[in-house]
Amino acid sequence: MPDLPTPRPAASRRIPLAIGAVAVGALIGFAAVYGFGAFKRGPAGDSACNGAVDLARKIAPLAQGEVAALTMATTPLRLPDLAFEDADGKPKKLSDWRGKTVLVNLWATWCVPCRKEMPALDSLQTKLGGKDFEVVAINIDTRDAEKPKNFLKDGNLAGLSYFSDQKAKVFQDLKNIGKALGMPTSVLVDGQGCEIANIAGPAEWASDDAIKLIKAAVQPAKAGF
Repeated sequence: MPDLPTPRPAASRRIPLAIGAVAVGALIGFAAVYGFGAFKRGPAGDSACNGAVDLARKIAPLAQGEVAALTMATTPLRLPDLAFEDADGKPKKLSDWRGKTVLVNLWATWCVPCRKEMPALDSLQTKLGGKDFEVVAINIDTRDAEKPKNFLKDGNLAGLSYFSDQKAKVFQDLKNIGKALGMPTSVLVDGQGCEIANIAGPAEWASDDAIKLIKAAVQPAKAGF
């Protein structure tokens, strides 16, 4: 009787399947951590924010001098509806400023650049704050709630309204969409809650460069842009 072919070991037949399973498992793990990249990138690509990208492109030449570090929006992005509190502990949301151009700023008393930046933000609010524009500076100190209030009082920074988030969730919410890499963080937002520009780090917001840029960002909104 002729010799029959030796059966291929079952284990060897399973090797490609095992490799495939490992690859799929790795992909699933990657997705769980990173959200499949482009498939899960927060509220990006909102067509209602196309106007903010157009505005960013128009005012980009003004991002120079003291505000040269601003990154102008190139992709439509609606910010999360950030939740925080006012000085009386009443809940506030970013959507409370719909229809108004807003400079959202995150700061803390333990952040030296933040403290240095606050007088300029206060000056910007004093000069341009009103029905069309507001600086919304949100403190994220997580311990002594009176410390940031006393800092503003001692510095005679009366132009800014006091807002806080002692859980610092606003920072995490912006970090999740790639808009908070450190402190301070500022995001210029249009009346629809869409990003116009952002900056990681301080800026001289009281400078002529900043005033010109903010005015240019506000004017189209007033004209129904």
